[in-house]
Amino acid sequence: MNNNSDAIVVGAGLAGLVAAAELADAGKTVTLVDQEGENSLGGQAHWSLGGLFLVDSPEQRRMRIKDSAELALQDWLGSAGFDRAEDHWPRKTAEAFIEFAAGEMRAWLHGQGMRWFPVVGWAERGGSTATGHGNSVPRFHITWGTGPGVVAPFERRVRDHMDKGRITLKTRHRVSRVLTTDGRVTGVAGEVLAPSTVARGERSSRDVTGDFELRAGAVLVTSGGIGGNHDLVREYWPRDRLGEPPASMVSGVPHHVDGRMIAITREAGAAVINSDRMWHYTEGLKNWNPIWPNHGIRIIPGPSSMWFDANGRRLPAPCLPGYDTLATLKEILRSGHDYSWFVLDQSIIEKEFALSGSEQNPDMTSGQWKEVLKSRLGKGAPPPVEAFKRHGEDFVVADDLKTLVDGMNRLTGEHRIDYQRLHAELAARDRQMDNPYAKDAQITAIHGARHYLGDKLFRAAKPHKMLDPAHGPLIAVRLHILTRKTLGGLHTNVDGQVLGTDGQPVPGLYAAGEVAGFGGGGYHGYNALEGTFLGGCIFSGRNAGRHAATVV
Repeated sequence: MNNNSDAIVVGAGLAGLVAAAELADAGKTVTLVDQEGENSLGGQAHWSLGGLFLVDSPEQRRMRIKDSAELALQDWLGSAGFDRAEDHWPRKTAEAFIEFAAGEMRAWLHGQGMRWFPVVGWAERGGSTATGHGNSVPRFHITWGTGPGVVAPFERRVRDHMDKGRITLKTRHRVSRVLTTDGRVTGVAGEVLAPSTVARGERSSRDVTGDFELRAGAVLVTSGGIGGNHDLVREYWPRDRLGEPPASMVSGVPHHVDGRMIAITREAGAAVINSDRMWHYTEGLKNWNPIWPNHGIRIIPGPSSMWFDANGRRLPAPCLPGYDTLATLKEILRSGHDYSWFVLDQSIIEKEFALSGSEQNPDMTSGQWKEVLKSRLGKGAPPPVEAFKRHGEDFVVADDLKTLVDGMNRLTGEHRIDYQRLHAELAARDRQMDNPYAKDAQITAIHGARHYLGDKLFRAAKPHKMLDPAHGPLIAVRLHILTRKTLGGLHTNVDGQVLGTDGQPVPGLYAAGEVAGFGGGGYHGYNALEGTFLGGCIFSGRNAGRHAATVV
């Protein structure tokens, strides 16, 4: 069948919703296609914690955080490490995003009804030099309602345009070809999949019931990354920087985050850059109550858990909880194994453990203060954390260290953890607690974190000796590598126009969100600063939608 509209948006995740809404706001007709069902609108963003990277916000100023566009750009460039000729547009996109995040971003989102938790989080702290990787200050603004709260205003705009006939939503439509005519992109074609009744995030069928072909003046690809496709993750793995990919990983994204559209769009003339840049977390848990296949959940840790590799060797700074993800990933894989351990106690888990994801934070997802206070300041860890502690296969809980070590070795069946060595590490660490200063980098980091009021209230436990039974029981958590974000992808300029191998825009072709490395073909460079994934989807989707509206 043939359908005509001004623009086609391929992928109904956050970037796709933003792009479609902007196109329709400009009076254009849009066909929005997605291989999943209508209940999957918002894509991976729905499952997120809803953190946004904002600069010099009212929330920061109320927490006495001094931030600026200049400091944010310094942090970004120190993290990105742009070093290739093809990083021209990624860098330009990063500079434009910083200007957006320090300028109109908050007011624009606030005007659409978005609100944020008043305590700003301090994610990806770096821990090396002022010009190196990491956030110098807290910038992680958690949206009230978490991921669904981020998606809501854009889904609302899209559905309003659907009611008015400007946007047509075609779910269970899997694009397999980008169509071109005389060098210009003019549509897409693919397969109609069988209707699906599975819940959001669950694996849906790929049974084909027919074909389709759609024509339009522009095609915007917003189909997401490769995190659900471990074969692609391993194919693109940066072996020169990180070594061999893990033999085993858990998935931080649903199975439909499959990366298909990257190769499909390349066949239409698009350039793909920075495929070796990716962002996978080191604090993954096997979900005891999974939604999608091999479902992993990330621990968002405070600064106090001690981190050991599979052999029981303590990881060196800056491989501290919450400081430098890629450095820690490299250090873990250097051990020759694909898992590591947190060792902590009950006092630490109650204050410092949070789990990433909207479904793991029902209090913040509810947007109700009373639920947050009851969950975060009540007795024990937040209920989802306590549930993992009780039911999760990666948790070992014991009243003494010898029993804990026995449980760790029993869990893996490898007997790599030596009691005497682990006891010596914990005892040495505890001796650093006798003074409000220390030479141990992690203890210094804990004291530093507690100078920030937000961490002192919500994220950093009061320094104490871990072998003190008063803070027990002791807890060990086996951590897996968790796939998540694709940092490279379709090469675009700041306006979202997809570039060909000659560096010139492919007429009629746009891309936004994770499929474009969140903008430019990889605006993070080698490292990410957190809150920049959802923010990148919003920014690049807005740019692509607005520019496409001027040419169709």
